[in-house]
Amino acid sequence: MGRISNTVKHLIIINAIFFLGTQLYGDIMYQWFSLWFPENEYFNFWQVFTHMFMHGGFMHLFFNMYALWAFGTPLEQRWGRQKFLFFYLSAGLGATLIHTSVNYLYLQQGVDALVSQGISEANIMEILRAGKYSPGWYDIAAQSTIKNMLSAFSTPAVGASGAVYGVLVAFGMAFPNSELFLMFIPVPIKAKYFIPVLIGLDLFSGVTGYSIFGAGIAHFAHVGGALFGFIMAWYWKKNQFNNNRWD
Repeated sequence: MGRISNTVKHLIIINAIFFLGTQLYGDIMYQWFSLWFPENEYFNFWQVFTHMFMHGGFMHLFFNMYALWAFGTPLEQRWGRQKFLFFYLSAGLGATLIHTSVNYLYLQQGVDALVSQGISEANIMEILRAGKYSPGWYDIAAQSTIKNMLSAFSTPAVGASGAVYGVLVAFGMAFPNSELFLMFIPVPIKAKYFIPVLIGLDLFSGVTGYSIFGAGIAHFAHVGGALFGFIMAWYWKKNQFNNNRWD
């Protein structure tokens, strides 16, 4: 860690400005800049990027920005500002892709379950686009299936976590023996052990629906950011791309 690097500093400032905007303008900011499901009426193309700078509360912002500073600064110092920014945004877009793909799966599972009981797909989508749902759906399909379908369609995603998870993975690959001191664990843990466990917990929560860290977390966005971060960092290392700085 140490002195904050320029790109990391600017990213933190942008996130802080967006957070201030949510405090001043509330729901309209979340409506415009969060990532909505593509078939939702609130979806706009710019949300693919802007949701990475939105946060649901101060602690959400604080932990993401702390991780960005702690793990992003050494990477920017090694890679250069342009290369780090490219990596950061690419990991965030990878997280978006995985999160949205999983939501498509959840939506289709719910629609298929209802269609199999004689409800037309057009009617289902009309109800969803109106921001409603039929309580009777829970009587003819599994509760978890309907719950996942409704959440996928109607719950927007916010946060830098997907991009930050990519940064975490790249940090772990670049500095595997760095010892991390965590607030909730009294002993230091090497990055090469802690980061895979953290991603594994997110994958477990995403698959099972049992969230260790609380509700409202886009676990597959975390996994997606980590996956794309790993692919990029692995490819760069394999091709000696880590030795090239983009300044």
